[in-house]
Amino acid sequence: MYTESPQIILASASPRRRELLDQLGISYDVAPAEIQEQPHPEESPEAYVQRVAAEKSLETWRNSGGRLPVLAADTAVVLDGIILGKPQDFEHALHMLSRLAGREHQVLSAVSLRQGDAHWEALNVSCVTFRPISRKEIEAYWATGEPRDKAGAYAIQGKGAIFVRHLSGSYSGVMGLPLFETAELLKRVGISVLNIPFP
Repeated sequence: MYTESPQIILASASPRRRELLDQLGISYDVAPAEIQEQPHPEESPEAYVQRVAAEKSLETWRNSGGRLPVLAADTAVVLDGIILGKPQDFEHALHMLSRLAGREHQVLSAVSLRQGDAHWEALNVSCVTFRPISRKEIEAYWATGEPRDKAGAYAIQGKGAIFVRHLSGSYSGVMGLPLFETAELLKRVGISVLNIPFP
């Protein structure tokens, strides 16, 4: 999305992150970063999402010429300390959702904001508990097409919500951009959410 007077550059092509920024009333240009998103050996999930978010904001900052603050984020679904990425095919999605079924997992969302030499970041950790899920339900869910490009093979903002028994944390964080942390970071560069003046 390109606006007449963007306040920031969003270093992401995610429609969910755009939707969440729209919810805040923030105007933005989109300039996705293209970086390698692979964990380093012995890298914790928390360190991984924070590093990837920071690398995204830096890449887009360099490419944009520094004309606006750059916001980036990275989200990971984590079970037993292992990051569950996007499913490669149905069997992969079946494996992930079967593991998540009836258990609690974590969703880590890191946010990175960069302007000039200044860099601010935040990490949100949410806990999501799934109810038991049958194979037939997973097959039907896969047929909707929704899980195909989603970390952990589900979307809490979509049909995947029927599997969520309990959420402790940030709904927007599980979607991919924790709004509380994002709004707090934007204050660092003088951007007031919903156009509310600073005290």
